[in-house]
Parts: sequence; C-alpha cells; structure tokens
Amino acid sequence: MAFLEERTISCPYCGESIEVLIEPVEEAQDEDAAQYIEDCQVCCRPIQFKMTTAFNGEIHLEVSHENE
Repeated sequence: MAFLEERTISCPYCGESIEVLIEPVEEAQDEDAAQYIEDCQVCCRPIQFKMTTAFNGEIHLEVSHENE
C-alpha cells in the first residue's frame, strides 16, 4: 500500500504555492509517466501533473499548463 506524499508546487497559471497530495506510482519510469489533471486550489484552472519514479524510488513531479 502506497502512502500519499504532500508536495508544495507553484501553479503554472497564477504562480501561487499550493499543497497537493500525490500517490507514488512504482511502475512509472521515465517513458511511462503517470499523468493526471487537477484544478488549482486558488485560480481553479487545470494543472497537468506528470509524475515519474526514479530507480532509487525518488518521485519527480512536473506541473504545466493543461495544453503544453
């Protein structure tokens, strides 16, 4: 069972720092990134999240505009 991890990100639209919860995905290596969309808690615009897990277990999280 994976535990949720809290991260602070900067919204690509409004620039506000927001807290998000991510669930580690063990099988998401570089070419197999887990992607999902979540609305910003401040400006309500859709943020695209791309999460990959390195071989050492470290989670890399990228955020961008929905259409990038």
